[in-house]
Amino acid sequence: MIAEPTLLSRSVQKENSTVDVSSCTSANYTSGVRNENRQKNVAVVDDWIEAYIIDREPALLDLISFFIQCSGCKGVVTAEMFQSKEDTDVMSKMVEDLDESSGLQYKKFLAFPWILTVTWPMDIESGEYPLVMSGLYWKKFRSHFCEFVSVLVAQCQYSIIFDNYLLNTLISLLTELSASCVRAFRHTCTLAAVKLLSALVNVALSLSINVDNSQRLYEVELAKTSSKRALPRLEKIQRKISELQDRKLETEDMMDAIFKGVFLKRYRDVIPEIRAICMEELTVWMKLYSPVFLNDTYLKYVGWMMHDKQPDVRLKCVLGLQGLYQDVHLSSKMDLFTSRFKERMISMTLDKDHEVAVQAMRLLMVISQSCDDVLSQDDYKHLFQFVYSSHRPLAATAGEFLYSKLLSNPAVLQLKEGASEEDKHRALTLARVRALINFYTENQLHQHVLYVVDSLWDSAGDFLKDWASLTSLLTSQSFSPEQALNSADETLLIEILLASVRQAAEGPPLAGRSTGKKVISTKEKRLQTDDCTKLTEHFLKVLPELLSKYLEDAGKLTSFLKIPQYFQTDSCGDENTDSLQALLAGLDAAVSRHSEAGLLEAAARSYHALCAEDSRWQHLTASAMDQLIQRWTHTLETCLEEALSDGVFVADEERKVGILTALKKLTAFNNAQDLSKWGIYEVVSRLLVFEVQHGGLPVEMSTEALRCVCCCILWNLNMFGETSTSRETALHQRTQLRGFCEKCHRCLSHTEQQVREQAFMCLSDILVAHNYQLQMWDPSAGAPLLYTPEPRLQKALLSFVLEHVFTSPELDSHSSRGSENGSVGVSRLEDLHRRRNLLAAYCKLIVHSVLEMSMAAEIFKQYMKYYNDFGDIIKETLNRTRQMDKIESARTLVLCLQQLYLRLKQEQDSGNPCSSGVQTYSSIKELARRFSLTFGWDQIKFRESLAMIHRDGIEFVFQGFVQESEKHSPPNISYLTILSEFSSKLLKPDKKTVYSYLQRYAGEQTINNREECWMPLIYYRASLQGTAEGEDAVSFISSDTNKQPSLTNRSKSPSIRQATSEGDTRFPPPCIETKGSKQLKSLEEVKALEQGPALREHPNSGGPSFIQPGTTVDEVDVDTVEVDI
Repeated sequence: MIAEPTLLSRSVQKENSTVDVSSCTSANYTSGVRNENRQKNVAVVDDWIEAYIIDREPALLDLISFFIQCSGCKGVVTAEMFQSKEDTDVMSKMVEDLDESSGLQYKKFLAFPWILTVTWPMDIESGEYPLVMSGLYWKKFRSHFCEFVSVLVAQCQYSIIFDNYLLNTLISLLTELSASCVRAFRHTCTLAAVKLLSALVNVALSLSINVDNSQRLYEVELAKTSSKRALPRLEKIQRKISELQDRKLETEDMMDAIFKGVFLKRYRDVIPEIRAICMEELTVWMKLYSPVFLNDTYLKYVGWMMHDKQPDVRLKCVLGLQGLYQDVHLSSKMDLFTSRFKERMISMTLDKDHEVAVQAMRLLMVISQSCDDVLSQDDYKHLFQFVYSSHRPLAATAGEFLYSKLLSNPAVLQLKEGASEEDKHRALTLARVRALINFYTENQLHQHVLYVVDSLWDSAGDFLKDWASLTSLLTSQSFSPEQALNSADETLLIEILLASVRQAAEGPPLAGRSTGKKVISTKEKRLQTDDCTKLTEHFLKVLPELLSKYLEDAGKLTSFLKIPQYFQTDSCGDENTDSLQALLAGLDAAVSRHSEAGLLEAAARSYHALCAEDSRWQHLTASAMDQLIQRWTHTLETCLEEALSDGVFVADEERKVGILTALKKLTAFNNAQDLSKWGIYEVVSRLLVFEVQHGGLPVEMSTEALRCVCCCILWNLNMFGETSTSRETALHQRTQLRGFCEKCHRCLSHTEQQVREQAFMCLSDILVAHNYQLQMWDPSAGAPLLYTPEPRLQKALLSFVLEHVFTSPELDSHSSRGSENGSVGVSRLEDLHRRRNLLAAYCKLIVHSVLEMSMAAEIFKQYMKYYNDFGDIIKETLNRTRQMDKIESARTLVLCLQQLYLRLKQEQDSGNPCSSGVQTYSSIKELARRFSLTFGWDQIKFRESLAMIHRDGIEFVFQGFVQESEKHSPPNISYLTILSEFSSKLLKPDKKTVYSYLQRYAGEQTINNREECWMPLIYYRASLQGTAEGEDAVSFISSDTNKQPSLTNRSKSPSIRQATSEGDTRFPPPCIETKGSKQLKSLEEVKALEQGPALREHPNSGGPSFIQPGTTVDEVDVDTVEVDI
């Protein structure tokens, strides 16, 4: 691995030697380091040892130059002999300085018997050095460099290592260079020093073994009888023991010198890589040479560095401690450390670095296995909660911890003598299930079985995939009353079964849990297929029995009905036909007995999965499902014929229940797959027509009818265009679409809120789906299905959202207390969730271009008022509209602010106090500030949008304004203060252009006016110029919390006082101008700029048109940026 260092000339003088390191580039002196043959590396070291024995001083200088080369230094090493040990002036020569005249840095230090001077260029810090360079070449360099140090010590341990010359000089060299201010020297030599100490540890271990062997040999010889005892041999062994002990003591002294000279100074180094090296090697020393290093004197450094701010350092500490605690003999010596730093180790499971948190959890698992009673029950309870972590590796490690502590060896009930292996296995499974259920029920924080199973999957996969044993706990009758599971335990066991089936079929990814792995390997895919086949074969036989047993329990039945969705339907043959027919009979009985929405949805999805095109059971399953649909459709038709007559809904309770049940079942199955061939639309539409014309239907029946017909329309839109469609069919479907939208429009004014909301959601889904159908339309399939919502329908949708989503502040969840528990708090959360769904549905209509973008203005108005409840939805809508059309989105913001301003002005003109629905002036200004923040820091990207906002704002203020001698201000002049919130987002040249545009409208006399009525103009002008002139204007701005400002131009000057918060006056933010370096533009760019800047309106563009044609290239310097601070 290590090539032979560049050998010095043997003619080098002993008293004054110079080595030119620059003659060897980094590639040259490290080329041998990549040698992957350890034997060649040993040969190189052996050759160097021979040279050292012949003439040690030149050979040692060779070794010194090698270490300096490995630091990346391209300089010169000068060695002068140290003449006298009594020379007190030598310490004054230990310097590291800079010679500015020559541009060189130098370090002079003692490496006995020399005083070495290393000289190198000043720019060494500006470049990289081998240990930090990227690439495979340099990654191998590090490992091979470390091995070189180990091989050097190993090959010298029987000869020159104890000559009081080699290692003394080498330790002096590494100690001095590891204290250098130059990072390359400090990093490289610290690594070499700690690796040297590690190599010396191995030497000390070898010496200890030799001492022990010699001591035993001496005792054996001494135990012989006097006639057989050889005194010369005893003396020889005694001398050898003494020699080995002396060498061991000398080795420990050298280790101590390195520890005190290098480690104690560098373990707190400012460079995290150096700190990590020290911690990694310290734990190695503790593990290899515990008699010296494994004590509290050294352990404290590991405990301290677990608080390091860099995750790599903390990780090295945790990994090193894992190795110590895994050894039972070593862990017994760490009691004091464990008690002192236990809390820190537990807290590291919450580390912001995921890998540190995972390894900290693994460390605690090792501690619990090797040290009894260290972790308390509260500690275990805290650590086991991490099975719900969003980071899957951490959750999986916590799951392994949970399994090893609670599930691997649970307390099994005593069995009778002669119990079979099957009984023992079933008892073990029961004990594990009980332990898992107890953990789950005692945990009051989460109710997510799926995440617990996912966390346990890697460690307890065999247990969770033992579906035969798990289902036997539900079907077997052999358990005693004490052993049998109660109803609640059975429910949890069924959920665990379902979660394990899903995990085996679909794999680990779960909503909200990051895995860091996106591609499934071939082995994992094969294992997943095998698991699906096994679960299909097992549950196909046992599921009918389970469905029959729990037929009356809708909750348990719902979980069982989800299992067929994960069957491997293409792997089973005709031999399973009887089992399939029994399963279909069980499904039929379940959906016939119950009408809960969740159960029907699960059954519908299972039927759909079994009817898949690649399924061998498609014919049998489709036939069984057709019988169900036919039966329900016939029941619904019969009941409707009797109930709908003469404009009155006449039906007894039994018939109402029959109609509602049939509707729910048809809706659930129609949602899963297309049932158009059964004519469900025509049957159910009769209910909607009757409700629209006469009313009187039960609320739940009306909502189910809306959902059912909506599913029919969605399937028509989905299938439209896939095949060639006749004109008559297209007209028929268009009539159905228009008719349903009209019915939903009528239902928006229904007396029942539940019906209104369902009609709104159906309308949103239909219109979005229709828009998608138009985008995906294939011209070869015929004419598209065209439909445009009428203006009155669009207004009705907007009115519905404003009335049902943006409720009064008393109902806003922001006013509710976070500590509320009970029905009131739950109902408010449910109400908030319902309102968020309604708002999201409306915003989808805007984002998908169903409604005009301007209709989002009313939504944007509520951004600040309902920020806590709907801020994320409104902000996302704003971002999406901006992606669609930046200019139109900016116009919508302008429309929003101007409408709010005019409404407030109208309220104040009327002389009445503003109602609760009217926002104050400061709230409008704050809303504008929030809008400006959404543009981010990319000023060039939104250049035209921001310029258009200012242009429209100036035109809005000075519209119809004529300069007169009385110097009256425009009626909307205070709007300029709101507009100034967008000034900081303009580029500097655009500010100049906007200012010129302002001058054209306001006139020179108006610009220089200092009267109070013109203060908003002064404030706005200051925001464009980036000066302190606006401070005088802003001094007129105060809070409007108690008194609303007058926005009307009266005989007196209007008050434009405002504040962002009560009693807090906000001044114009200062600006820092950062002049960017102007880059040489291409000829085409220069010509384009000469023709006009980017802000000038182009043909077919919505951009602003008020930048003057005379603007030069220098005036449009996009590198000149004003930064708001």
